[in-house]
Amino acid sequence: MKEGKISLEEVKHIAKLARLRLSENEEELMTHQLNNILLYMEKLNELDTSNIEPMHHAVEQVNVMRDDKLKPSLSSEKALSNAPQQNGVFFVVPKVL
Repeated sequence: MKEGKISLEEVKHIAKLARLRLSENEEELMTHQLNNILLYMEKLNELDTSNIEPMHHAVEQVNVMRDDKLKPSLSSEKALSNAPQQNGVFFVVPKVL
């Protein structure tokens, strides 16, 4: 097997820090997978990105919130009209400890 960027000992150390218990097969698999990821990242680093504008997010996002506009709402009397208990201004609810 060719030498990778991450050694088996480093994978064991990372697993210990993450409090993961990996079998020997899982350690070898993780080493192989992490090395493949790093090799792919090396390929990406070879790309010329000098003419590409940086992004803050991979997907273009647009504000979906509506503008805050003043609209008529219920009066206190109407809001409290079906309340089982009220004091004329607020709902009355049992005390919760």
